Amino acid sequence: MPQYVKYSVPEETTKKIVDLLGKIAKTGKIRAGINEVTKMVERGNAKLVVMAEDVSPEELLYHLPVLCNEKKIPFTYFSQRKELGKVSGLNISTSCIAIVNEGVAKKELEDVLKQIKELIK
Repeated sequence: MPQYVKYSVPEETTKKIVDLLGKIAKTGKIRAGINEVTKMVERGNAKLVVMAEDVSPEELLYHLPVLCNEKKIPFTYFSQRKELGKVSGLNISTSCIAIVNEGVAKKELEDVLKQIKELIK
């Protein structure tokens, strides 16, 4: 497990994240990549940050959990960069994404956020 990963995400939560990102990719707004996600977190525009666990070198994402905690933005993890890009509606792999606008998936986002809060306890 990379050093920036603070907790393990159960398969049930991962499935909900996949469904959520699929809906948001169609109707909402997602920012991808370390620089874009960092900007969204710093500005307080991110509603949820999802980081891939297979980023290399892993030092690239060390700052994100700290920054998210500072800005009180929830974050979670996804197993593979390639899959994270795919379920987010991108044609490329991505190390992280930020949900900026959930579109029609407001209820799904609330459910995922609730599950993430339970994992952090």
